[in-house]
Amino acid sequence: MKFDSNLAWKEASAAVAANREVVIALAGVFFLLPGLGMALLFPAPEPTTGMNSKEAAAVIADYYTSILPFLLPLWVFQSAGTLAILTLLTDRSLPTVREAIGDGARGVLAYVLAQVLLGVAVGLIGGTVLAIGSATGLALLTVVGLAVVGLLVIYAGIKTSLVAPVVVVEGERNPVAALKRSWLLTEGNSLRIGLFYLLVGLAFLVVTSVIVAVAGIIAALIGGAQARTIAGAVISSALNALMALYFVAMVAATHRQLAGPSASGVFE
Repeated sequence: MKFDSNLAWKEASAAVAANREVVIALAGVFFLLPGLGMALLFPAPEPTTGMNSKEAAAVIADYYTSILPFLLPLWVFQSAGTLAILTLLTDRSLPTVREAIGDGARGVLAYVLAQVLLGVAVGLIGGTVLAIGSATGLALLTVVGLAVVGLLVIYAGIKTSLVAPVVVVEGERNPVAALKRSWLLTEGNSLRIGLFYLLVGLAFLVVTSVIVAVAGIIAALIGGAQARTIAGAVISSALNALMALYFVAMVAATHRQLAGPSASGVFE
């Protein structure tokens, strides 16, 4: 069937509105608080004047390497939150928040393993493409290789974006089968789904940038640079959590539309 992004957005928005108290609370616990903690405790380094692209890349690489021990458990924690929110949005039995968190925790191993398998596969293919480009010694082929890898990452992300609802709604606990199921569900609609995610993501990015910039200016005028930093971290973390919540709802609506009425949940 042809994917209808307008319908998916309406259903996702309606689902969030219908369950706003519980899903916003979960988004706060699983996305806002961890994001705020990372922003305040491990602020990203800013490139200094005169730093070239290679030096800036090295600084960024060192930063993420240093916080990797915190990022991995955070990723698993937020994965469990994603599945818990999906459970609340799709389970006809109307589970309690505690039950939804429990169901999410039970599916998190399959979901995380699916993401790891995907990352390994994309890494191997992408690494091979880049190695071939570098071996030629031609800058043009290296640039082309980077573009190909970037497109591969985007395409694989779109094709496997329904793994979470496959795990939650369909109860699939085999990570390979979950990846295959998502791949098949998106067949023929990858471009439409990708544009749907892109447009909503860009809209959130623009709104977040404007709000954070304005709030930062106001905070700086009132309390100085430190107040601006704290205000920016709080507001950006809150808006990022809201964006994560809506994307979970969008993925649920997309899955429901492509998988059929059996995945309806609160979208009825």
